[in-house]
Amino acid sequence: MNRRTFITLTAAAAWPKGVHAQHTAKVSRLGILGTVPVRSGRSNDDEASQIWDGFFEALRRLGYIEGDNIIIEGRFSEGRAERLPALAAELVRLNVDVIVAAANTVTAAKGATSTIPIVMPNDGDPVGSGYVASLARPGGNITGLTTLSPNLVGKHLQLIAEAIPQLSRVAVLSNPTHPHHPSALREAEDAAGALNIRLQIVEARSPSELAGAISAAKKGSVDALLILGDPIFFGERTRILEQATKLSLPVFATQREFSKVGALLAYGVDQRDNFRRAATYVDKILKGANPADLPVEQPTKFELVMNLNSAKALGIPITPSLLARADEVIE
Repeated sequence: MNRRTFITLTAAAAWPKGVHAQHTAKVSRLGILGTVPVRSGRSNDDEASQIWDGFFEALRRLGYIEGDNIIIEGRFSEGRAERLPALAAELVRLNVDVIVAAANTVTAAKGATSTIPIVMPNDGDPVGSGYVASLARPGGNITGLTTLSPNLVGKHLQLIAEAIPQLSRVAVLSNPTHPHHPSALREAEDAAGALNIRLQIVEARSPSELAGAISAAKKGSVDALLILGDPIFFGERTRILEQATKLSLPVFATQREFSKVGALLAYGVDQRDNFRRAATYVDKILKGANPADLPVEQPTKFELVMNLNSAKALGIPITPSLLARADEVIE
């Protein structure tokens, strides 16, 4: 899909003339900076489109109609992070009113402008990355939502230990170029010590390194593989699960979409809810709010998804207490 994908929320022609006339006074221009191309709430990745749908639906509820009172320009890296600075610069040249910077695109957006407001739907650590001065008072042109939640990786290890009672060794798939993975790994080490679990860190910087990383985990005789959140891992999740399945390696992940393709268990932030809430930031800013004064919000909804098919194939019995806590069970 062309990186200049134009996102259409609702065709203006489908609306009555009277309704159209009500919105002609002010037409805002919104920039979208992301990794997976989306169009009309759909993309070449159905799971990614469902996440973005939360944002698009919220915009519609707030009264924004594409071609009527808002124009949306999308720029997407399609898995090539090196393209992001140029794509962000394009949005700045288009003089958009707000940029929505998803996943790991905030750095590129920040580098392109210090004046155009930037809304983050799901950044992992905006304070640690230097995007905002504090969650309560961002202080610059960036605000939005973070996926940062204390001890989230520790909770993953607890869930893995509950699912696999004889657990002794866990591999953690990390991208060393990801800005938030170092802190996640430190948290994992602390939690592993408390649970008497040994960790093996396996790394992949690109799709071409994933097969080697997963094979290394298997050779390390680990009992499970925990996948940290990363755009590359997300985009390659089907291939990751296919290889792990061939190696009979139980996979646990931080995003529900991994369970859809075979991960035994996924626990993490409800991304769709975060994207839905991001639309309210766009609305407030377009109505005159200063991003410097809009507090960054932390996640409020988490979800636990289990794949019983994978559990049965791996011969792992899921306890009734763990099953009762699941928000979704795939059978």
